[in-house]
Order: sequence, then C-alpha cells, then structure tokens
Amino acid sequence: MTVVMQRWLAIRLDFFANVLVLGIALFGVGFRQTINPAKFSVVLTYTLAATQMFSEMISHFAHCEQNMNAVERVLHYAELPPEEKGIPPNSSGTNWPESGSIVFEDVTLVYREGLPLVLKGINFKIMAGEKIGIVGRTGSGKSSLIQALLRMVELQGGKIEIDNVDISKISLNTLRTRIGFVPQDTTLFLGNLRDNLDPQGLRTDAELISILQRAWLLPKVGPVDPVVEAKFSLDSAVGDEGSNFSAGEKQLLALCRALVKNSRLIILDEATSSVDPETDAKIQQTIQDEFGPSTLLCIAHRLNTVAHYDRIIVMDDGKLAEFDSVFNLFDKTDSIFRSLCDEAKLQRTDILKLRHDHGVD
Repeated sequence: MTVVMQRWLAIRLDFFANVLVLGIALFGVGFRQTINPAKFSVVLTYTLAATQMFSEMISHFAHCEQNMNAVERVLHYAELPPEEKGIPPNSSGTNWPESGSIVFEDVTLVYREGLPLVLKGINFKIMAGEKIGIVGRTGSGKSSLIQALLRMVELQGGKIEIDNVDISKISLNTLRTRIGFVPQDTTLFLGNLRDNLDPQGLRTDAELISILQRAWLLPKVGPVDPVVEAKFSLDSAVGDEGSNFSAGEKQLLALCRALVKNSRLIILDEATSSVDPETDAKIQQTIQDEFGPSTLLCIAHRLNTVAHYDRIIVMDDGKLAEFDSVFNLFDKTDSIFRSLCDEAKLQRTDILKLRHDHGVD
C-alpha cells in the first residue's frame, strides 16, 4: 500500500513540476524581449533541479516509513504480556518426563476467539515408548495436535497429561526443553555448527560427531569426502538461517538436535519430507534404534514413514477419526487409512516388507 501511494504521489508531483516548467518556459518566450536570457536559463535550470529533488524526497520518505514499520513491530512485541505467569520453572521435577506417556482428555482448541474449533473433543492415550504415526488429509488437524502438546496455543477445553502431569501446570520453558521436536522447516542460527547442534553444551565433540554419523550426515565407516568433512565440521560456519545447507540437510541437523537432547518424548513433524526415500529409510532405522525407549509422535504424508509404527492416529476435520494398529486399520476397507494407502498405492505386502526391514513383527 505504501509503495502504491508513493508512486501515485510521485506521478502527481511530476505532473505539477512539468506544468511549472512549461509555465516558466512560456513566460520566458512571451517576455523574451524584456527578460535577460541568462536569468531565464538559471530559473529554468533550478526549477528542473527542484523537480528532481522533490521526487527523491518522496522516495526517501516512503523508504523511511517502510523501515519504521519494522520498529513498530519490535515495539509491539516488546510490549506483549508474557505467555505465562506464576509457574515455577521446575515445578514438574528434574527428571520429567521419565516414561513419556501421553493422555488427551476431551481436548478442544481454537486459534483465536471467534474462530471455529480446530480440535474437537480429542480423546486418546499413548503408552510409554509407543511409536505413533499421525496421518490425515490437509487441514485435518495433525499439526494442531502438536501445537496443543507444545502449548503454542492454549486449550479451549479439556487437558493434556504427560506422565500424569497436566502440562498447563508446568512452565513453558520446562515443557519445550524436555520434548525433542524436529520440525518440517528447520531454523539455523548464525555461528558454528557446534552451537547450533548443542547450544547448552551438553555433549562432547566426539559425541556430536557420532551423532552426525548416526544422522547420515557423515559416513559411519570408510573415507570421508573432504568437502563433506569441511561442511559438517563442528567449527564450520553456519550462514544466516542456514543458507549454506540444503532443506534436507537442515532437517537432518534438526534430527541431530533431538539426538543431542535424548528426550523421552520425541515429535517429528514431516521431519524427512525433504530427503530422498533411500535416506528416509536410513533415518527411520536410526530413529528406531536411537529412540527405542522414547515415545515418538510422527506427522507424515509418506505412509511408508509410519507403516512400521505401533499405532496410527488418523485425523479428519479436527476429530480423532481412527486410532489403531496399522493392519487393523488397513484391513478395514472403509477406513480412511485404507483409502490413503490406496491413493499411495501401498499394499499389504509393502507394509509387511517395511515392518520386516525395521525388525517389527
């Protein structure tokens, strides 16, 4: 809007300036017998310079106004009230969560007052150490489940418990630092790779290199390509927002962060959407091996990613449509999960092979 107003004002100024120059020129021609041509030339020259100055002034003014929008946003965020008050930082205990069990009780969620519900009476229980896949069509409420679990948006009703602790009773810092989260769009910060992987300094350099190998960013055995070794050195520089890494590499680095944290509750939000299927299979095996005792929630569009999980949550229009084992859902010909498998051309034999490859009966 500001740019449009700037251009409209510039057009009007140019029009009036040209009219002014035309008027001076006609005046000079009409009184050419009585006016010194040198004086007329000076006036006309300064008029043209003033016209250009007005155009530049409008351009600078509009640019300054655009920059002040950023200042306005900073002031707005600086004056926002804190997300929570009065909750001690360690109210849940130093070892929470110890097992990683999750309970949703009649959970309803709305993003803003006056908008329709995005989660509508969700009820389920996940046992400690279970691997749960979350699937559904676009807009079904998959990501809203994770936002509710991380308290990105406060619940409209109901409650969520992790290890029998109501998450609304613990601090946000405790909740979010105790849960391993691998997002779809990973953010990296300026600095070196070591600080991005382990900002709290929890691991040694040898452990971090081992984690990079387990995430398939560095080869586990054999010679290392010097280019790859330099890129994933712990002292290598990370550009602004990880500009020197591809989307797939940034997702793998986010997985490394989860391995560093080694939490009892891991959330994967399309964590391997930007890698090829072969690398995805390797990563899934790493997840199976490294997060064996942990409870795992994985949002996935690739059904191959979650075919070997213990149970599947199928979301539909903000409701829990289905929640059962893979084969129980697949064998129901009228189930949503079966329709998704049919669309992905995933057969029962494919699921059996995937589960066998991951050592799951």
